[in-house]
Amino acid sequence: MILGLSLSAFTTVHVVLSLIGIAAGLVVVAGIVVDRHLPGLTALFLTTTVLTSVTGFFFPSAGLLASHIVGIVSLTVLAVALFAIYGRHLSGAWRPVYVVTAIMALYLNVFVGIVQAFQKLPALRTVAPTQSEPPFLAVQLIALLACLVAGGLALKRFHPQTRP
Repeated sequence: MILGLSLSAFTTVHVVLSLIGIAAGLVVVAGIVVDRHLPGLTALFLTTTVLTSVTGFFFPSAGLLASHIVGIVSLTVLAVALFAIYGRHLSGAWRPVYVVTAIMALYLNVFVGIVQAFQKLPALRTVAPTQSEPPFLAVQLIALLACLVAGGLALKRFHPQTRP
């Protein structure tokens, strides 16, 4: 039992939070790229991504795992993103800080999602059983490149405070 839930139910909650965070994050980042601030979806993205990272620490483990390190990095990045958007309201240098940290948070969530998909889905596990095979690396590279391109475009285009 974890937080009053069976391991299976807790895993389902964790996965659902992650998928909501990824879906909302994709829409938020697409909005940022076209200079649209989406406050409600941004709050959903940041909240579910924080909850995904936090709930990841509740799974049983014998020690510190790579997933814990990703969770720590994600929570640190999310803290900066939250401060930039809600504490500093994207003013001045906090606008690009938010853009970079929001996209990093999405990328980390997607990164872990890809790892989990290749571990849990039989068809993907078959093509990349050790996660060092070309299909796994290609998917991770595509995700990274997509985030880098979106980040570059967003840094140039996202200027919510300059609107009348």
